[in-house]
Amino acid sequence: MKGSILAFFKSFLLLAAIAAVLFVGAALARRSARTFDPGAPIGPLTARRLAALGGPEMCRAFLENAGIDHARVTPHRSSAQCGHDDAVRLGSDGALALAVRPASLGIRCPLAAAFAMWHWHVVQPAAVAHLGSPVTAIDHFGSYSCRRVYGAAEGRWSEHATANAVDIAGFRLADGRRVSVAGDWNGSEGDAAARSRFLREVRDGGCRLFSTTLSPDYNQAHRDHLHLDMSERWSGYCR
Repeated sequence: MKGSILAFFKSFLLLAAIAAVLFVGAALARRSARTFDPGAPIGPLTARRLAALGGPEMCRAFLENAGIDHARVTPHRSSAQCGHDDAVRLGSDGALALAVRPASLGIRCPLAAAFAMWHWHVVQPAAVAHLGSPVTAIDHFGSYSCRRVYGAAEGRWSEHATANAVDIAGFRLADGRRVSVAGDWNGSEGDAAARSRFLREVRDGGCRLFSTTLSPDYNQAHRDHLHLDMSERWSGYCR
């Protein structure tokens, strides 16, 4: 009996220590999220700091401090699993200076913050390096959709169900060219090869900022877009 009580208290203390570490880690992540510089190079903690922008007020303050033009989207709830209360719509003024097409893209605030950093640190440098022209607009297939993964009747709910994911279809360059995931992913010669290298670099860069980054290399369902999300599960999956 005495041994059982001792074992119980040892287990309790171990669980308490683990909980304390997790609590302190989360607190440090939130504190770091308030202070980190969005203009600084992407580091090993950048994605975690972005994910820690969970509170609407903290996240919108981050966007404002970074000079990102945005407007709050009216909260929406269609079911217990579907809806959003901290979505924003990115504008084309300010530090982001980028159009999204269609323009009515509403995404959760932490995803918007990661999207902006992806544009600054990954998309634009890759476009200039591989294609010799900056990106002026990003084409997308949308964000919010009340559905399960792959639209299945059963299984876990998609990050799209909470506007926590966006599907990127392609990019428009300042020189008039358009690059599409569907048409340019596997280019092998000349300009086609450069487009392919660009797309793969922006995919790889997304893996350093988003919780999940999926491309045509993942499966047929993603043959025409890049799926980017900020899942709280933090899968870290990159393909």
